[in-house]
Amino acid sequence: LLETDLYKFTMWQAMLHRHPQAQAEYRFACRNTPQYPLATLVADLERELDHLCALTFRPDELDYLRGLRFMKPDFIDLLRIFRFQRDFISVRADGERLEIIVRGPQVHVMGFEIFVLAMVNELYFRRFDAAPAIEEGRRRLKRKVETVRAFVRDEAPRRHPFQFFDFGLRRRFSGAWHEEVLRTLRDELPETFRGTSNVLLAKELGLVPIGTMAHEYLQAYQATGVRLRDHQKAALEDWVQEYRGDLGIALTDVIGMDA
Repeated sequence: LLETDLYKFTMWQAMLHRHPQAQAEYRFACRNTPQYPLATLVADLERELDHLCALTFRPDELDYLRGLRFMKPDFIDLLRIFRFQRDFISVRADGERLEIIVRGPQVHVMGFEIFVLAMVNELYFRRFDAAPAIEEGRRRLKRKVETVRAFVRDEAPRRHPFQFFDFGLRRRFSGAWHEEVLRTLRDELPETFRGTSNVLLAKELGLVPIGTMAHEYLQAYQATGVRLRDHQKAALEDWVQEYRGDLGIALTDVIGMDA
């Protein structure tokens, strides 16, 4: 259960402390045109979800989270007994479309998102020949490593040198490929590749876990009872109270700046 984005944990903790009673609904949306109907994934996805909902956090995973200075003891205590509830998520075919709906207490359902997106992606790509895709991926990765090396070599001295991070968990080709990419970047670009949002791989590969909040957090505050015009102030004030100087990167593109 540790293999999710760090910001799911940080938002989860904030919502637990500020709005534990909130109810939420999440719906899957595919933003592009798949090469075959996603509805054919229903049976496979149902099996993966059954497995997900049987998992609990391992002691070593809890120890890792406990070691992050912004994670609080009561939140870790919740995670010790947490298990995804299967009846909070439904999957069905809607014609050729894949319909996934998650509905329930937000602190119990918000964690589904990254797991579901990664599952759908990997199940989708399993229908294709993996060997040529991996071969092409390795060629592209090698070129990108060379490009970054050349850029850093030729870059003029800067106060803030170029660095980059991985946020690819939900979009990955497969778990194995994701790990290979991160190992390669860690070994080949140690000065510029600085971390990943994937908490499990950060733990296993000795990388920095990266993340603060997602659009989800600010969007949720539009329905927490504050005036709509004040929802961003309320969300950020609660965030500041929760983290007291940690995780200070906030999103600015949830709604138009005129709002």
